[in-house]
Amino acid sequence: QVQLVESGGGLVQAGGSLRLSCAASGSVFSINTMGWYRRAPGKHRELVATITDGSSTNYADSVKGRFTISRDNAKNTVYLQMNSLKPEDTAVYYCLARSDYIETDYWGQGTQVTVSS
Repeated sequence: QVQLVESGGGLVQAGGSLRLSCAASGSVFSINTMGWYRRAPGKHRELVATITDGSSTNYADSVKGRFTISRDNAKNTVYLQMNSLKPEDTAVYYCLARSDYIETDYWGQGTQVTVSS
């Protein structure tokens, strides 16, 4: 099992920045990809960004050039630096840890990000 604890959400004005963190514990040796998804009110959960254990990254088109995902393997932590935030970025952000070996996704509890106009 893997446990994920997110932090760093909050309220920010449009154009501002926030940094999300997600710390993994438990069977962290099994983790390959880590990342962030989000769910806005009335919408389905969508990909924001992912990063593999080889540091390959993937971003949703809507956040490219504004968000940066990074990973500290020594701390078993993934980060999401969010700049130039827009009201449409308002959502609950969920951390993901994926184990390819046992084909399992682990999810954090979610952290609210609210961007005011």
